[in-house]
Amino acid sequence: MDTLKSVLSVAASGMRAQGERLKVVSENVANASSTGTTDGADPYRRKIISFQEMIDRDSGASMVGVESIRRDTADFDLSYDPSHPAADQDGFVKVSNVNTILEMSNMREASRSYQANLNMFETGRTMRTQLLDLLK
Repeated sequence: MDTLKSVLSVAASGMRAQGERLKVVSENVANASSTGTTDGADPYRRKIISFQEMIDRDSGASMVGVESIRRDTADFDLSYDPSHPAADQDGFVKVSNVNTILEMSNMREASRSYQANLNMFETGRTMRTQLLDLLK
């Protein structure tokens, strides 16, 4: 298999994986303020994404893929708000276990990794174009 084509495939797998990561982060941030409900349902539970190595059979290149997206089993925080409709008998309301500072850090890391893979993709594509021009 063409080595430069492998570079493009590996970089694209990295961009797909980081795109999925960013989707999970955005869901977490969007739901960070959710609370328990009056019928006793829990608030939004943070999602965690994990990656795994995938070997491309044609080229033998190590690529990345999403292994799983699961819920964080950490305890919910409690907020004292006796006027909230979902408050318990002591005035506490369950709030989501999303930490927005951690999510912002994950967002930056995903963005930087995506950008690095995009740069790799662009470099591979440029090198491939240069090779084709040279062969004309």
